Amino acid sequence: MPDTKSPNEATAHAMTDPGTAATDLAKPASLSETRVLAHLLTEDIGGDRAEVRDLHERVDTLHKKSHDIEWQTATAQRAKSGVTTMLAELAELGFAWRDIARLVGVSVPAVQKWRRGEKATGDSRRKVASLLAACDIISGHYMVEEIASWFEMPLTDSALVTPLDLYAANRADLVFEYAGGHADPEAVLTEFDSEWRERYQSDFEVFDAADGQPSIRMKG
Repeated sequence: MPDTKSPNEATAHAMTDPGTAATDLAKPASLSETRVLAHLLTEDIGGDRAEVRDLHERVDTLHKKSHDIEWQTATAQRAKSGVTTMLAELAELGFAWRDIARLVGVSVPAVQKWRRGEKATGDSRRKVASLLAACDIISGHYMVEEIASWFEMPLTDSALVTPLDLYAANRADLVFEYAGGHADPEAVLTEFDSEWRERYQSDFEVFDAADGQPSIRMKG
């Protein structure tokens, strides 16, 4: 039997069941009734958007926590190796000694001493292990090849800020976000430094060289 609700009945029904507002809007109604239905529909959709936004934030927080737990676990596993062994692995990945020193937060002479077998502090050993663990996660989860050169690649053409800069500033969380593609590069930069456009403005740009590898050149 066809639906014979009057316009007033349709409006009352929509007020008690906003989910039907979109259907009822398609039925003949006065201008005031249509406005009421549109208002209800807007509120209904707004509530759904708020729920989705809240869910996104909770999932994002959970993902970051799981990432941190995995990183800590991988660090503990990596730290079972000696510092000299770990440094050799980082060198095999293509990291320069100056970059390792910067990422770990020590001087180049300190890294050279460890290479010769001199003892590193427990904190330094953990930092070396953390760097290796971060490389493991980025390569394993996000399929990044030649990770040392990836660490040196600017996030955008607009500013020469690299994952190495982020990591050295104790923002490994942003390095993971960027590697996973979970955030736009410019959003990552904004979280890192809200004034990055002015502070890191560059006359250079990144391009793919003939060998297929990213290189830097002056902007034309």
